[in-house]
Amino acid sequence: MEKLSDENSLVPKYLQENDLGEECKELLTTLPSEKGWITTHLYQYQGFWFAPIILQGVLSCQKHFQALDTDILLVTSPKSGTTWLKALSFALINRNKYPNIYINHPLLTTNPHELVPFWEIGLYCDKDLIPDLNTLSPPRIFSTHLSYESLPKSVKDSTCKVVYLCRDPKDTFVSYWHFINKLRSKNSETIPLEEAFERFCRGVNPYGPIWEHVLGYWKKSLENSEKVMFLKYEEMKMKPYFYLKEIANFLECPFSKEEESKGVVDDILNLCSFEKLSNLEVNKTGKMSFDIENKCFFRLGRVGDWKNLLTTEMIEHINTITEKKLVKHGLSF
Repeated sequence: MEKLSDENSLVPKYLQENDLGEECKELLTTLPSEKGWITTHLYQYQGFWFAPIILQGVLSCQKHFQALDTDILLVTSPKSGTTWLKALSFALINRNKYPNIYINHPLLTTNPHELVPFWEIGLYCDKDLIPDLNTLSPPRIFSTHLSYESLPKSVKDSTCKVVYLCRDPKDTFVSYWHFINKLRSKNSETIPLEEAFERFCRGVNPYGPIWEHVLGYWKKSLENSEKVMFLKYEEMKMKPYFYLKEIANFLECPFSKEEESKGVVDDILNLCSFEKLSNLEVNKTGKMSFDIENKCFFRLGRVGDWKNLLTTEMIEHINTITEKKLVKHGLSF
């Protein structure tokens, strides 16, 4: 396997290619590969594309993670509202533990990605360390970008809850393009928009293709709505109060009438708003344990930003793919 080029030697730790276990190294030699967005290559595993170090985390969590029926799993494709969903879910689940939401609340001093850890990017990415999760009090909350097909078997066999949030592929692409260019080495050039768009539409992006990713969870939510909750970012932005209550009901911790009358729902929404989180000191200056600056996770948080970047031809092309892949299954944006 090729090493990182010199121009990409400063990429975040979680995207480096030079510290892989033997199992992952051997697997990579058997997988289809294409040019990476940050790393030298992406590799296709179980129908989706991964950077090497993330694939190592995938293999480890598939092998070692043991789900509890009380677990909560938050799933997104990258740049689909992950940070917001983590903040909302953490505040929701822990609202009795931290009743005074504006004093000493963990979200005021800790990035949501640290409070709700990723499997493959955080907990399981070290080839020499398997995390001991037995010390965590239930309900345990985890996060992943994995497709449904790639989830650990114990998750599928348990009655744990899966909350899936998706976003219009056009906004997902634009947000991801900006994000990736922030992460690239200062010595490397920005990925041209047209090149990134072509790869994204072919599905050759980390955790892509997005359409198959979305469709997998959509189908599972129709098959078993008690296990998988399917949400759209655009709808949540339009009716956040309604959907936060829906998430609470799904996770079997509904708001009481008294809580609603006291403004608990509004307090959580305000604490977890883009404006509040992005202006906290920890999210302006802090850095993640997997070596990404916290501020990279906060750009605009808007719906429809694709209108400012994509050409008419690009919009028509990606809409055609979305219609072909999803509309026949009753799903549209």
